[in-house]
Amino acid sequence: MTSETSRTTVAATGTTAPGLRPRWNKVPEVTVYFWVIKVLCTTVGETAADLLNEKAGLGLTGVSLLMSALLAVVLVVQFRTRAYRPGVYWLAVALISVVGTLVSDNLTDNMGVALETTTTVFGIALAVVFAAWYRTERTLSIHHIDTGRREAFYWLAVLFTFALGTSAGDLVAEKMDLGYWVSAVLFAAAIAAVAVARFALGLNAVWSFWIAYVLTRPLGASVGDYLSQPTGDGGLGLGTVVTSVLFLAVILGLVVFLSVTRKDATEARAVRQTV
Repeated sequence: MTSETSRTTVAATGTTAPGLRPRWNKVPEVTVYFWVIKVLCTTVGETAADLLNEKAGLGLTGVSLLMSALLAVVLVVQFRTRAYRPGVYWLAVALISVVGTLVSDNLTDNMGVALETTTTVFGIALAVVFAAWYRTERTLSIHHIDTGRREAFYWLAVLFTFALGTSAGDLVAEKMDLGYWVSAVLFAAAIAAVAVARFALGLNAVWSFWIAYVLTRPLGASVGDYLSQPTGDGGLGLGTVVTSVLFLAVILGLVVFLSVTRKDATEARAVRQTV
């Protein structure tokens, strides 16, 4: 059995014409809320990974296994949902941010792999995912993540963007020794340049999105480190606990708001089944 997608969308009542069935996008619309929560999640990914590594007493490998198991459970729930659910989706993003950070940290800290190597490897892995995704679906757009296969490609790409962003951000910080807040300004400027290229120069929307998605990881990490690290190391000294709780509270507030208002939800497409 194959499916043929019509050009219609499901009405606000959720009903469709005879012979059609609704298919919902499993990810949110790309709005200002999306980017704010994304940056907050990357900040939490950095500070929570540091906090767990310091306080849990499991070691970097143990924490990585624990968080990976939690991520797997949440992703199972995410895949089983019929449509985009803000709470489930953003919990998966927050956990994948932590896991992506831990994967990079394990390679560099535990296994001694150079940041140049991890950055290159994660970059190649992300390119392979994109190539396989495009070859299979003929698009990398996130506007129609409405099948299990597309969703699998999407979350795999997201994982590698976090791992790549962690390694690339650490590499820039280590090589250039700019300090936390200067690094944050640098990555924010890079994201602004992508926005200008998109809206003023016509850069492809899909590539603009994924480039910005990668860059928000080191941006959030730099902000998290600046807030949490001791003043002697160039931070504000708030600590990983305060920083993590603060950002998690803001994320929770925004997710509750979006769950109630549905401001970032997309309409369903109507799909006709043919044999």
